[in-house]
Amino acid sequence: MIDLSITRITRIAIAVGLAGVLLVFAVRDVRDATGFLIGAVLSLVSVRSWFKLAGAIGASGELPGAGSVAFLILRYGFIAGAVYVIINVLHSSPGILILGLLVSFAAVLIELAFGPMVSKQKTS
Repeated sequence: MIDLSITRITRIAIAVGLAGVLLVFAVRDVRDATGFLIGAVLSLVSVRSWFKLAGAIGASGELPGAGSVAFLILRYGFIAGAVYVIINVLHSSPGILILGLLVSFAAVLIELAFGPMVSKQKTS
């Protein structure tokens, strides 16, 4: 059941990300669409790492090793560095980039809103 939700969230995030890139490209320009895309990819990588960490904790019942904790902490520095580069090198809009970073959050909200309905339909 949980694995199905993770799969659906990943698929929803990819769909929202692609739709967002097309919308930003249609309304703005290539630079902002690229900024949104990079933000969406970072968002997806981030949420997938949280899923893996939660799965590791759930499977063993033990706390993760120091390497996992260090990765979780360092990735925010990596994301901050990527945001800085995207804004200063690509000259992408910070607001558009932040919207890209929120793609996985939107996917989780969509799953929370519609996931129970999908699960009920599949069991019927």
